[in-house]
Amino acid sequence: MPGMPTAAPYADLTPDRILDALDSVGIAGDGRLLALNSYENRVYLVYRNDDAAVVAKFYRPERWSDDAIVEEHAFVAELAAREIPVVAPMMLAGRTLHRFADFRFAVLPRQGGRMPELDDSATLEWLGRFIGRIHAVGALAPFAHRPALSIATFGDEPREYLLAHGFVPPDLTDAYRSVSAMALDGVRRCYDRAGDVGTLRLHGDCHASNVLWTADGPHFVDFDDARTGPAVQDLWMLLSGDRAAATRQLSDVLAGYEDFADFDRRELHLVEALRTLRLVHYAAWIARRWDDPAFPAAFPWFNTQRYWQDRVLELREQIAAMDEPPLVA
Repeated sequence: MPGMPTAAPYADLTPDRILDALDSVGIAGDGRLLALNSYENRVYLVYRNDDAAVVAKFYRPERWSDDAIVEEHAFVAELAAREIPVVAPMMLAGRTLHRFADFRFAVLPRQGGRMPELDDSATLEWLGRFIGRIHAVGALAPFAHRPALSIATFGDEPREYLLAHGFVPPDLTDAYRSVSAMALDGVRRCYDRAGDVGTLRLHGDCHASNVLWTADGPHFVDFDDARTGPAVQDLWMLLSGDRAAATRQLSDVLAGYEDFADFDRRELHLVEALRTLRLVHYAAWIARRWDDPAFPAAFPWFNTQRYWQDRVLELREQIAAMDEPPLVA
């Protein structure tokens, strides 16, 4: 396929190498490894003979710089120090980021839980409280090494990558080129209507699968996409259904959120814009990872005629959605 690298990024990450990497930081596994659900990185539950199991996370080569990963770890540690329920990398030999052979990795404590029930008002309010606390800390200082969420990074550049590398079928290229350009113009209009809203350090990918729910409430995991952006980026992915349902959910989330952080209602102009950017970015994310054998296996429908027909239709729907009035909480 056009634009594909030739080497699979995790070809050399064998079970023996995983165990040797953990041995190098004093974690002695008993040989049992369970691969956890992760496509971007490789994440394993590692069992030990005489101690609690841990989670080992091996980072995708060349995605983040060391400084960017360490900055993410520092942010999560800052949240944990303020008793916000996050799962922070373990400090081993004075570091949280380690290197073995050609791989960088971190070790985290095991945290159980299930996905939260987003149709429950009390659950949404509880989530809102903790996201508000995360944002209150996130607003204290900026990221120095992690990128910002922007129209350029999540819209313009991913769109150009898809078109330049031949992932869109030839008979749909013109349609995708046109509708994606119109969609990004709609995103710009939404940003113009929102005005000069503030930005802060975010979780960045705050959907239900990145929250583990226990009897004690939520635990936020996987800050791998932490970046700078508007607060609403960590809220809109908790909303679903029709406009009436999303309005109720937003009210529940903000009822908890605003106990700990202010929310600028102008950011509600960005909800559909951010959804549109995510759709464009997501397609390019799969395309960039197509050399990884896990991706064709997990996304066999990608690059089919039907897939790109659906993306064109989806973006047309988003163009209409972005011209509607914003949600009101």
